[in-house]
Amino acid sequence: MGECASWVISQLCRKNREPSPTRSEVSNSPQLVRAPSSRHSRRSHSPPPATVVGRRKLLDDLPVLVSSSPPRSTGRRRLYCAARIIPADRRLRPSSPSAAAVQAEGFYAFLQERKVFRLLSFGNIYDMAGGSADAVTKEMEALHVTQTPETKENLNKAASVESDVTSSKEPKVADSNGATHGAQSSPPEDDDDGPSEDGAAVSAAAKKKKKKSKAKKKKDPLQQTDPPSIPVDELFPSGDFPEGEIQQYLDDNLWRTTSEEKRELERIQKPIYNSVRRAAEVHRQVRKYMRSIVKPGMLMTELCETLENMVRKLIKENGLQAGIAFPTGCSLNWVAAHWTPNSGDKTVLQYDDVMKLDFGTHIDGYIVDCAFTVAFNPMFDPLLQATRDATNTGIKEAGIDARLCDVGAAIQEVMESYEVEINGKVFQVKSVRNLNGHSIGPYQIHAGKSVPIVKGGEQTKMEEGEFYAIETFGSTGKGFVREDLECSHYMKNFDVGHVPLRVAKAKQLLGTINNNFGTLAFCRRYLDRIGETKYLMALKNLCDVGIIQPYPPLCDVRGSYVSQFEHTILLRPTCKEVISRGDDY
Repeated sequence: MGECASWVISQLCRKNREPSPTRSEVSNSPQLVRAPSSRHSRRSHSPPPATVVGRRKLLDDLPVLVSSSPPRSTGRRRLYCAARIIPADRRLRPSSPSAAAVQAEGFYAFLQERKVFRLLSFGNIYDMAGGSADAVTKEMEALHVTQTPETKENLNKAASVESDVTSSKEPKVADSNGATHGAQSSPPEDDDDGPSEDGAAVSAAAKKKKKKSKAKKKKDPLQQTDPPSIPVDELFPSGDFPEGEIQQYLDDNLWRTTSEEKRELERIQKPIYNSVRRAAEVHRQVRKYMRSIVKPGMLMTELCETLENMVRKLIKENGLQAGIAFPTGCSLNWVAAHWTPNSGDKTVLQYDDVMKLDFGTHIDGYIVDCAFTVAFNPMFDPLLQATRDATNTGIKEAGIDARLCDVGAAIQEVMESYEVEINGKVFQVKSVRNLNGHSIGPYQIHAGKSVPIVKGGEQTKMEEGEFYAIETFGSTGKGFVREDLECSHYMKNFDVGHVPLRVAKAKQLLGTINNNFGTLAFCRRYLDRIGETKYLMALKNLCDVGIIQPYPPLCDVRGSYVSQFEHTILLRPTCKEVISRGDDY
């Protein structure tokens, strides 16, 4: 007790520049009452003196000097103020509630005599009084604290805030004339033991209003614009992109659905799944927009550049890490695949055209290859429906350990069950027998396995973890394609080794291709876009030596019509996921 009082006095004397009293003066101070003897403790059967009982009632048997929150009654608030200016390690540690009462009351009187409470700031008293300006004034008068100009200004501000809150919370009462006015409330009763209930209510309302103003509004989830312009990774900040359509394995592979071992394999492969799902989400959003704007009269070059620029924006094109997987195919009518306009091409989309829109996206080399057919004339609807159903049949038949020949046979059976009437003539829809689906590898659009769309194919089986492009082509012609027209698609051979080149331009062009496309397909427009000029001879030289493989357009007989639908599927350990599936098809 004596050490604690000495420390407080020394601090006060340092601020007031008064000589610090000695330890003997503190210990001999009449206000500092020693703790009562053991006969006044809790174990004593005789009642304690009246003065001690009163002090115990004042403190509710609690050592106020070690309190961490301001008490409500006036006497306890004063002791709390005294405790606020004493460090925790120097506070009193009384042995009993009776001793706490005696020590606290005497210590408060001693501190009041030494003018300790004049050191209290306005903020301390305001917090102590419960946030009421009137209560602050009364408390300062009780503690003999002088109101400085700064304190008066703070009191005025507090009073104005209280009046604003009170006026906003007053209930409206309608008079006989229908007008409304604030209801008059009775003045609060004075209470020496603490602030009034109204003052506490006003304080609580003010604090609640302050919290509401500071609370941050929850941001609504980001929505895609029209036309799409926000990259998909910003629409899914968590990094988890939507799954495609899930199809369960059947028969001998049904056990995979509940296998814990296979589920663990999927958890390990989750980063790869997220990459390909991100590419698929870009594909869905781009094709949805393109289907809404494609119309007769559009230049094919304009259509392709609009689509490709949107893919670059939504996928955040970044060299070989993210971008377009291959040139946009927009083959028309009897042209089945691998046609895109070269620079200067003036081809215009017509009402009676059947256009196959085939484009791909990739993230870290994981490719999504997906295609659909656009026809404005409803007479081509059976042709489109035949191809769509055949593709869905191929997806259904595909799976781990499924034989590729069985998938092809099922596709052909569905495809050739359709007929289409064009200009009064009926045609059976035929599967194009020399076009196939294919497996997909990282940075490799054709990974080695082919999925036929007619019966009699290979006996090779599909395997766990593989990606496949299931695509079908339905034709009203011969059902057989050949290379024709000007070449626009090119791709570097995936397994090509070092080949010596003598032409300097060919070396330079190969470096450009390696840096921008790697083993992904590209077209002449892409070379023009990155600034290459006069490159045709160098490109031909690279094709002649076998480094670059040209892919000319594939055409059925002139006058026929070919439709195409395609999806990318993933044979996961526990299920089959149609990655590119969307609401459209």
